[in-house]
Amino acid sequence: MAMEAAASALGSNVIHAMIHWAAPSIMIVKPPQLRPIPSFLLPFAQPLPHARRLHQRVKAAPIPRPTPFVPDAQTFLTLIGRKLSQHASKIPSWDALFSLTSAQLRELGVEPPRTRRYLLRWREKFRNGQFGIGGDIQHVENGTAELRVVEVAGQHGGNHKIIVNVPAGGSAPPKTLTEDIVPINGVHIKRAHTIVGPHVQPLKGGRAAKIEVKEGLWEDKRGHKIDGGERRQAEIRAKRRGEERRAAR
Repeated sequence: MAMEAAASALGSNVIHAMIHWAAPSIMIVKPPQLRPIPSFLLPFAQPLPHARRLHQRVKAAPIPRPTPFVPDAQTFLTLIGRKLSQHASKIPSWDALFSLTSAQLRELGVEPPRTRRYLLRWREKFRNGQFGIGGDIQHVENGTAELRVVEVAGQHGGNHKIIVNVPAGGSAPPKTLTEDIVPINGVHIKRAHTIVGPHVQPLKGGRAAKIEVKEGLWEDKRGHKIDGGERRQAEIRAKRRGEERRAAR
């Protein structure tokens, strides 16, 4: 009987111990309180918009106004050269010329890629007011602008000569009206009154000249590879020297 009582007491102690081990006390931990974001950081805490939505929000580049010397897309393509005038029928308007993307130009058949890059580069230059010769001329008739030499008063006394654009067949403005005249860029005076510059044609009498819209007037000429260009130049010249030595034997 004593042994049974001891066993029962031992069993009850074991059961109590297991109950205490299996059910430990649970501590409730409060989550830390988050501090509010400072107001100056709020713009940076907003979620980023989708890439496509961000692209749609980017403002399109402004379309420049035509100038008297460059009144339409056909003239622009003619001036920049590289045979781009053959694509004039594919570009319906002035706005299209300055808004078509490279991918759209490719779909229209403006090839090769370097030609599209050249067109896009000249388009940006014109948008930023970087013209070729004659781009700042105001008096143009049938694609021809007339230039004359006039004398204006200098800032420090005396007179000096500048080249101005005048209406076709007109004379130089009087000295009293030349205070606000802007000289033409890209040309200069040689000797007393001769106007010289790229693509400038002298008129009869030598005191006037003209600039005409023509193919490639503003063209950036491409360089020509000599002996295969920089990458293959050494190889090609070595082969040529070897052939010359064999021929000399």
